[in-house]
Amino acid sequence: MTRATPSRTERPKVWFVGAGPGAADLLTFRGAAAIAAADVVIWAGSLVSPDVLVHAGADAQVLDSSALTLEEVAAVYDRAVAERLVVARVHSGDPTLYGAVQEQVTECERRGLRWEIVPGVSSLGAAAAAVGRELTVPGVAQSVVLTRLATRTSDSMPPREQVRELARHGATMALFLSCSRPRALQRELEAGGYPPDTPCAVVHRATWPDELVLRCRLADLADRVRAARIHKQALVLVGPALADDGARSHLYHPAFSHEFRRATSVHPGATAPLHEPPGPPVDRGATAPLHEPPGPPVHRGATAPLHEPPGPPGADP
Repeated sequence: MTRATPSRTERPKVWFVGAGPGAADLLTFRGAAAIAAADVVIWAGSLVSPDVLVHAGADAQVLDSSALTLEEVAAVYDRAVAERLVVARVHSGDPTLYGAVQEQVTECERRGLRWEIVPGVSSLGAAAAAVGRELTVPGVAQSVVLTRLATRTSDSMPPREQVRELARHGATMALFLSCSRPRALQRELEAGGYPPDTPCAVVHRATWPDELVLRCRLADLADRVRAARIHKQALVLVGPALADDGARSHLYHPAFSHEFRRATSVHPGATAPLHEPPGPPVDRGATAPLHEPPGPPVHRGATAPLHEPPGPPGADP
């Protein structure tokens, strides 16, 4: 399918726009164009920066989806069909990851309403950038498992996808929507086989002015999350790649050929790919790099209070 540049002439249509993890300047050019072309902008006001609305037209209707049901959003799609409107449905992060976008696509299909997804910067990439680590380190971890802890919506989690089952791979794990029950999360990760010294990072409100980064061992994960009063808008990264520099990759090694470069003789000082780097051997179970660096947790700016979510705190047995 040819991807068109969003415009006001292609109508009626719904654009599902990924607004990115928080910072408004991480909205893509295409996402901004879709918002600018819209007659109606439905945005997730509880998760998306209001600064993205600067791209909306002066005459656009702006609706906050945080107070709407799917049926109420679908009623806007009915209007789009009847009045030939362009709608920008603005999601946080990338709409295809825990964005509840598929049920909205289904509503568009039922109405014969054209739609298109505009990818957004995921909180996964934002969290890894905040931690400053590659998640796929050669010789250490070449896979990333994206999942969540089954909590209030446990009926939607297939049994084979329980955290402990996925943790058995020992790869890098990225856990969305999982900080409301940190003790249960820690138990699941330990039951899956991660050692107590496995490095973890919790990134709260990645790329927002009050971004917070916690680094700890798995053994301390629940206590650290609870102490910081983090319940939502956080991503948990787990795995040895968070502390192990691993081996040199093949891609840029002089002895490795590919489509754009021929192999050359190896410089006497060059390390061969996929072997230990020069220096003492790396102990994969070493705990020294996993401890919190000196000083308080890293804040990107003045930290706003980490309020409890509405209602009583969730039980975390």
